[in-house]
Amino acid sequence: MQWKSWLQAVAIAALMAGIFIADTVTDLEIAAAVFYIAIILLAVGRFPRRNVVALAGLCILLTLVSSTLTAGGSRQAGIVNMAISTSAIGIATWLALRVVAAEAAAHEARAQLVRIARVTSLGELTASIAHEVNQPLAGIVSSSNACLRWLGQDPPNVEKARGSAERILGDANRAAAVIQRVRSLARHEAPKRERVDLNEIVGEAVMLAQGALDRGGVSVKLDLAETLPVVLADRVQLHQVVGNLLLNAIEALARAPEAERRIVIATTTEDSSVVMTIADSGMGFAAGAQDHLFEAFWTTREGGTGIGLTISRAIVEAHGGRIWAAANAPSGAVFRVSLPISGARQ
Repeated sequence: MQWKSWLQAVAIAALMAGIFIADTVTDLEIAAAVFYIAIILLAVGRFPRRNVVALAGLCILLTLVSSTLTAGGSRQAGIVNMAISTSAIGIATWLALRVVAAEAAAHEARAQLVRIARVTSLGELTASIAHEVNQPLAGIVSSSNACLRWLGQDPPNVEKARGSAERILGDANRAAAVIQRVRSLARHEAPKRERVDLNEIVGEAVMLAQGALDRGGVSVKLDLAETLPVVLADRVQLHQVVGNLLLNAIEALARAPEAERRIVIATTTEDSSVVMTIADSGMGFAAGAQDHLFEAFWTTREGGTGIGLTISRAIVEAHGGRIWAAANAPSGAVFRVSLPISGARQ
């Protein structure tokens, strides 16, 4: 992947040279230097923060040099345009870096949600609730700030404020539902079942885990059946199972070469059941590990709790299904979850 970085650097250097030449040959009244903002936007997300800051400084320096070398035009207008261009470059850099930081924080929050299964045990009920409600609480805070801003306008934007208030109510209800689901699981109550499309659950789980996938350099291939029968399941608990298995697969690929870090998620129909498989290309199971995967507090991962797969099996079996693991060919592991089709005889 290093050649791609070099190619991007060469392309950005060529674009900078083009902008510098255009800014130099045109009159001072033409603020061609503002196009350096495009350089910053291309660099953000592709290069480290310090490199982007250095690149912004270089763009500002080139703007000053170009202004000095430009012969035609009003010098007074040139000074004004130079000030506008350098300010725009600096502000654009700051805003772009802030957006990238916010996106990284959002991905981290989603990763925390995927780790639900790591903390949902009877002895860690309080911690699991804190993790589960993190996102809706963040949504409530964000919508509250937006509502205050709309109401603070002159005149107040009541319609926008109403929309923010409705989002606050929705997030509050979602947080309450999460707490109720976790408490029900801890008390071994029957899950609240509804007709669920497993393909939809898989898609949402992959979206929530996108931050972990990007950080690990893992590619995901979805091989989902086009017409998949619905299953009767608790959506929140089914999310927990899929998210836990997906996170396990990502962690299993940490030691694999980056070019070989692949996960394949497939769904299909077998007899009267819907079957989901999550296969990775990692190192596979250690000797004798496969017989203990679903035992409580048994783990081969440093810092692991040994609870995730145990909770997942409890959820799947509570839905009348089963979960099992096998070796993947030529390397890695594959986990399968089988759930009865809604309306099928069990």
